[in-house]
This record gives sequence, structure tokens and C-alpha cells, in this order.
Amino acid sequence: MVGPKICWTTCDDDVSADPVAQGSVVTETSIARPAAAAAVSVLYRDAAMAAPLRDEPPAFFRDLNLDQVVTALTADREEYHLAPLFFTRLTSVADVTYRQQVARDLASPAMRQAVAEFAEAMRVVRRRISFSQRLPHRYRKDAWLLEAAARYLAAVNAIDAALSVASPQSEGLRGFATHLASYRRSAEYDRLALDAAQVREQLAALRYCLHLEPGRLRVERYDGQADYAEKVSELFARFRRDPATDYRQPESRLHDLTHLEEWAVDRVARLHPAAFDALAEFGERHSAFLDPMVTRFDREAQFYLAYWDHIERMQAAGLSFCYPEITEDFAGLHVDAFFDLALTDKLVRQDHPVVCNDVHLERSERVIVVTGPNQGGKTTFARAIGQIHHLAALGLPVPGRVARLPMCDEVFTHFERGENLSNLRGKLEDDLIRVHSILGRAGPRSLIVLNEIFNSTTLDDAVLLGRRVIEHVLRLGSVAVCVTFLDELATISDQVVSMVAEVNPADPATRTFRLSRRPADGLAYTRVLAHSHALTYDTVVARLSR
Repeated sequence: MVGPKICWTTCDDDVSADPVAQGSVVTETSIARPAAAAAVSVLYRDAAMAAPLRDEPPAFFRDLNLDQVVTALTADREEYHLAPLFFTRLTSVADVTYRQQVARDLASPAMRQAVAEFAEAMRVVRRRISFSQRLPHRYRKDAWLLEAAARYLAAVNAIDAALSVASPQSEGLRGFATHLASYRRSAEYDRLALDAAQVREQLAALRYCLHLEPGRLRVERYDGQADYAEKVSELFARFRRDPATDYRQPESRLHDLTHLEEWAVDRVARLHPAAFDALAEFGERHSAFLDPMVTRFDREAQFYLAYWDHIERMQAAGLSFCYPEITEDFAGLHVDAFFDLALTDKLVRQDHPVVCNDVHLERSERVIVVTGPNQGGKTTFARAIGQIHHLAALGLPVPGRVARLPMCDEVFTHFERGENLSNLRGKLEDDLIRVHSILGRAGPRSLIVLNEIFNSTTLDDAVLLGRRVIEHVLRLGSVAVCVTFLDELATISDQVVSMVAEVNPADPATRTFRLSRRPADGLAYTRVLAHSHALTYDTVVARLSR
């Protein structure tokens, strides 16, 4: 029986065809060659000076539901460990602008598709390398490394060609394109490509004879014998009508060769020592062939791809995202048609309408006091403002049609927490301690979001404490959003702006979830209470007339 050419190559789409026996790999590896050039990054202007990433989410993430957003963003991308990139804000307008430019380039569907295809190819490369590292059989080990290198070379060539066609405008992608062009001209890259091509060619040319007899297996040199596999295929080809069924075994059962298969490969290596020596030499010479800048780009690009993939459904629903103008110092705050990213993701999936709002602060204004009926969208409004400031400081497009924001160095939040039995403080004392901590750390570039503070004390005390807090915020120069049931807080200063959650005038029990900039008068909430208790003017007159 004549054996076919030894299949050292795998298909381009997956790793289902083992160079010796089929298999699959799902783990990644950090194998890479030492860096030989200056660091290139699509996330940082100066890759060498990038600030350390936060391993844990900021304290405000849960209050603003940003934990839900990041969980959705990073789903199915666990191998890239992206969460710390979304936890860590940038600290300068120049750094934000740098990322915005990269995000604009990747907004192109063609560019995004090219990067996504590159990322998928690099996943295959990592799986093949990882599988190679786990194999005990020397020839299979080197063969998988060879195929990883071949896939890597194809991926690098493809992304280089895509960048050449796209002509990116951002400094980040232009820098990576320049690095790729230089890397592909390097002696190291040429040696990797030449060695991989030569070894694969030698292995693909091998032919051998495999004799199967009862209780006996024999491998011999090919000497022109007939190939029965080809004859059988030709014989049955005439009966083929439907696409052939794939009877290959599941990948999970094909990770290892049997001892007989390994024995056969070793015998073939004895028949063709030159080809297998070349394979072994390739494994020794190119054991760490990955370029650090290429692998860095693979991970960093996922930061943008994850966000674009997440907001794509919202954009298809007609919702706007924009690149905010970021000012180094406070020069007003302006956002049109913004919305809560976490809530909107759920609403769009359920095909529910999304209500957008506007907010505007002049240069002298710092605090937004939000009042109105319960469940009228006040907390969602405040959360959305907090989300926008954090996303803007990441250099990403923000929910909204147009936005102008000050550079935010920190976000502080105070939302009501569930009862903690280990905390012996009363509710008011706990509120005071938490707010005092925020005011002690906040500065003129901070955003403070306060949601229903001091609602556990008397009305007079709540007004007094709320006034003191807002006055302190104004002295700090921070921007703040305060959701409250205290209308009195909206008139403390001309630096305070009143926003009121509206209801349907024809049906006060129906919330519109729209907030308007107007004086707080408590009328909307009063109408809701009167309507819910049948105490409206019309109902009272009707009762008295009976």
C-alpha cells in the first residue's frame, strides 16, 4: 500500500488537521522573540511611558453599571485580558486624542474586518504554538511550530497589505504600519519565511509505502508503487451526488498519536533524514519567532474592536455615538442626545425604545441638581453622565450626538448601598462618612455623582447637609450631579443648574424619562401623588358634587 504525501500542512481556517494526526489547541502562549526596536502602540503615544493598568475596577464602576458594560465588552475575549484597559483612564487630552484617531480609523468596516481577520489568524498561531509546546513527540512538536510560523507569516503579510490599502490617518496605526514594513524587510523575517517555505516544501514532497498485515506494520521507501487511495477515490467518485459527510474524529480525541502512528513517523524519518533534520533545525532556530510589536498590536486592537462590536447594534437602532471634544480645563459641559450605555444595550436587545437627553453647563456652572418623581429617569440620567466622562477619558466614542467635556481625572459616586450587618454605623452616619471621604479626595477636574443622599434624616437636616455638600463642591470647582428629592438644593447658587424629570401632562402617572432644564417646583411629583391617590382637582370636585 502506497502512503500519500505526509500532511505536514494544516488548513488556513483552523487547526483541525494535525501535521501528523489531527488535533486542536485552545490555550495561548507568550512565546516571542526579544524586542529589537522601539515600542509601538495603538493605545499610548509613548508606549514605554504607559501608566500601570488597574487590576481591579474603580469603586464607581458598580454604581454607574460600568461593570455590566465591561463584562459585555470582554465576553468571548478573555484571552486578551482587556478589562484592565477599560478600568484605567488616560490623564491628558493629547493621550485621549491619540486614541480617538485610532478609533476613527477602525470605524471603517474594511479596516475593522482586516484587523479582525488578523486577530483570528493570530489565535490559530497561538493555539498551534501552545500545542507544539505540550507534545512529547519531537517531530510533531517541530511540525506544529512550523505550521504556526507559516500561519503567522500569512497573517503579517495580510495585515501589512490591508494597512497599505487603507492608508490610516492616526499616528498609532501609521506607526504600526511603519514597523510592519520595516519588520518584513528585516533579515530575521526573511530567514523565517525562507526556512519555513523550504522545510514545508521538503516535507510535502515525501512519499512512503505503508504495509498493513495481520499483526504487522511495515514502512518502506516509495518506489513507484500504485497508490490505492487514489484508485479507490476515483472508483467511488462516479457515485457521488451530495457533498461528502465529514467523518473525521472530534478534535478532542485527536490530540495524540497512537504509539503505532508515532513509530511509523519515526520510520519515515529514517527513510528521509534530510527533511526531518531540516524540520528539527527549524524548531531550534525559530523557537521564539513572534515579533513583540505584532503580538502587542493583536491585543491592543481588541480594545477598539470590542467596543465597536458592542455598540454596533445600538448604532443600527439609530442611536448616535460621537468623539467628544475634550478640554484641559473646565470650559463648559455640553452633550446632546446621550443615553445610559448599560440600560440601552438591554433595551435594544428587547427592541424597546430608548429615550435620549441633553445636558449643558456654562463656564460658571458646576452642579446639576436633578429632581422629579420616582422612577422618572433621574438616576439613569446621572449614571449616563458618569459613564460618558469615563468613556471619554478612555479615548472612546461616547453615547451622544455631540459632546464637549472637561478632562476628568477621577469619578466619585455615592449611591445607596444594601444593609451591611458588619457595619454598626447608622444610615446617616454612613452617608456622612462616605461623602466626607469623597470631598476630601475630589479636585477641580473630578466628577461627583450623588444619588439620593441624606434621605434617612429629617427634611430640615437633609436640606442643611445637602446645602453644605454642594457649597463645598462649588469651592472645590468639581463638576457634580446630585439626584435628590429636595427642591431647595436647586436654588443654592447661580452655579447650580436645575434639571427636572418630566411626566406626561395628560397623564401625570406616565413618566416620559425626559429631563428638562427648568426650576424645580415639585409640581410633577405632586401631580403624580395626587393622581395616584385620586386627589386631583377634577376627582376632588367630583366627590364634593355628589
